[in-house]
Amino acid sequence: MARNTSTRHLIKPAAAVTGSLALAASLSACGGASAAGGEKTVTVYSADGLKGENGDGWYDQVFKDFEKKTGIKVKYVEGGSGEMVQRAVREKSNTQADVIVTLPPFIQQADAKGLLQKYAPQGADKVAAADKAADGKWTSVVKNYFGFVRNTKELKGAKAPKTWEDLLDPSLKGKLQYSTPGVAGDGTAVVIKAMHDFGGKEPAMEYLKKLQANNVGPSSSTSKLAPKVDKGEILVANGDVQMNFAQSKSMPNLGIWFPAKEGGRPTTFALPYAAGLVKKAPHTENGKKLLDFMLAEGAQQQVSEIGGGFPARTDIKATDRNAIELARVITGVEVFEPDWKDISTNLDDYIDAWKSATGS
Repeated sequence: MARNTSTRHLIKPAAAVTGSLALAASLSACGGASAAGGEKTVTVYSADGLKGENGDGWYDQVFKDFEKKTGIKVKYVEGGSGEMVQRAVREKSNTQADVIVTLPPFIQQADAKGLLQKYAPQGADKVAAADKAADGKWTSVVKNYFGFVRNTKELKGAKAPKTWEDLLDPSLKGKLQYSTPGVAGDGTAVVIKAMHDFGGKEPAMEYLKKLQANNVGPSSSTSKLAPKVDKGEILVANGDVQMNFAQSKSMPNLGIWFPAKEGGRPTTFALPYAAGLVKKAPHTENGKKLLDFMLAEGAQQQVSEIGGGFPARTDIKATDRNAIELARVITGVEVFEPDWKDISTNLDDYIDAWKSATGS
């Protein structure tokens, strides 16, 4: 049975502040860290969001620059945050990935399942303590925040939802969808934010049970929801600021917003893309070089300019147009800090509670 955990154990005090699996390459079995040490390749397992649909994302630029500088080709495998960790677990006896990039709490789960080896990339000392593991097992490479999107053409003015309660309106029946908790990082974030905003697991599950009346159904990939919102197939979905901001450049009807509990302030929390070096990686040294490159000043300067996200390094002060717009997006939104250790430990209980409440 799911353990009843109140938010005082789940969430630290708030602070005010201004999918589907896609294989980029067919991977052949490798014989371990030493057997393929001379190969000029590095394999990345990553949550979706940083690679552009038109080859114009942060990953696209970084991988291109990395290959040009080092001669090392990046093999890229993409899927849901939990999906990537599960795949790496299945392959532990014959490791395929060199680097894994995923969202909390799945990066913590990857560590707990023995998938990561200690490596602090160059520049990791400039990353805030909350955005990296104390033991050096993982480091954020792109800072990001959880959010929702709405269709700004259909839901504008008084029709635009502002609260969780607004999402229960019968007019949104069959017009709302969120990615699957436990599979997608942003889907899991729905549960985390609801538990914070409603004051605990039980009231959050009570709400999500009601929301199910409007929910279209499961989706393993969050990135595929925004195009549906933009086209009006659905009107509201979950997402994250970086991914949705980047998508909005080619999706004119996409608007980012942060649900508040009725009578309260809109809230969000940091949901960074965190990277770790895989234990027994086939190309360990190449993985280290890629992690160093992603945290280098040049790549970090491109996070907002190209990727639509926030630099992970605190010493990088982006001033491009995207950075200014991104700062405006989260202005006035209250940012809380989840207790990721507790969430990682009890995630199965929270997901089971969600499944029970929603009949999923």
